[in-house]
Amino acid sequence: MSARRLLPLWAGRTTALLGILLVAFTLRQAVAAVSPILGAIRHDIPISTIGVGLLGTLPPILLAASGFVAPRIARLVGLDGGIVLALLLMTVGHLVRALAPGFGVLLAGSVVALAGTGVGNVLLPPIVRRYFPDRVALLTAVYVCVVGVSTAVPAALAAPIAEQAGWRFSLGIWSATSVVALVPWLLVVTRKRPSEEMSTPEAPVTRLWRSRSARAITVVFSASTICTYAVFAWLPSILGDLAGSTPTEAGVLLAVTGLVSLPGALVAPLLVARLRNVGWLIAAGVGSFVAGYLGLLLAPASLTLLWVLLIGSGSILFPVCLVLINVRTRTRGGTVALSGFSQGIAYALGALGPLLVGVLHDVSDGWTLPLLFLTAVALVAMVPAITLARPTFVEDEPAVVPDRD
Repeated sequence: MSARRLLPLWAGRTTALLGILLVAFTLRQAVAAVSPILGAIRHDIPISTIGVGLLGTLPPILLAASGFVAPRIARLVGLDGGIVLALLLMTVGHLVRALAPGFGVLLAGSVVALAGTGVGNVLLPPIVRRYFPDRVALLTAVYVCVVGVSTAVPAALAAPIAEQAGWRFSLGIWSATSVVALVPWLLVVTRKRPSEEMSTPEAPVTRLWRSRSARAITVVFSASTICTYAVFAWLPSILGDLAGSTPTEAGVLLAVTGLVSLPGALVAPLLVARLRNVGWLIAAGVGSFVAGYLGLLLAPASLTLLWVLLIGSGSILFPVCLVLINVRTRTRGGTVALSGFSQGIAYALGALGPLLVGVLHDVSDGWTLPLLFLTAVALVAMVPAITLARPTFVEDEPAVVPDRD
């Protein structure tokens, strides 16, 4: 299927299209479904403060680990098989958490669910490339928005469901969405001819640390992830201390950062596909982060909403990186490898973001140092913006040698 000739989205690809959207809807449920009902869970299952912290750090850790494991899974069972495995893990993980008699089983279920989430996270960009090479930007924009919805829906519904039916039902209900998402992919796998996966064998791309393009995308992805995780963890506290926001106001403003990112998630991938110099788009995202952080430092109370909107707008770096994973690789193998490499490193560093911000706050007894740290992290992404200004492909770089073993 030629990437140059636009085909209707439903041109023999309806099942894959539905499958992609349903998978996207499952990708944040394991992350967002626990914290709103943690109090109810702790009422039945004793969980220490350390245990609560461990549950909070699991998502970025598992997403990072999956970044390095998912490419191997794709090589063993194919992209479609990898998505099926991811959905099975999510389904089992949700159910194990719902039935957990104690903290150990709850933790194990979380590990399984988040491992499936991580594998799906890595394999979805190459899945989009495989079935929609002519619509990569559009499909990426749509599925990133669906991922945003998959974050908001469990966060909004978990507590009401728990109040009506108990926390176990509230956790277990998300296994139903994983099962529904599994149906189209089982159809895809069963309809596929045995030789289809191997009809055009590709040598896997390795040694991505030698690729300037791969390193550049990874740095931008990492800066975005660090800033985003730090905002999720600390923005309400920052607004309360610097702007005098009440807890309710700070919570609403945190939600605003998520809402304002949705238009960017729709527009940014389409711009990546059309701009010759994507560096300007990265600069726009970096500039939004920097202006928002400096605004909170210099005039936190007078223009609080503006600073929050700017910080939320900086999140366009996330969908930009997802599209770059596809448009800067020539082969599906290259896309899988780059997706795992960049997301694995980015989520590992993202897990450190909230921790470092907390340490800097404790050391300095204020928010000036943490906000300057986040400003510096955002500015680091300007360096790879220069590299990514030129339309290069990972497989074309001499330092990246395909593994022939």
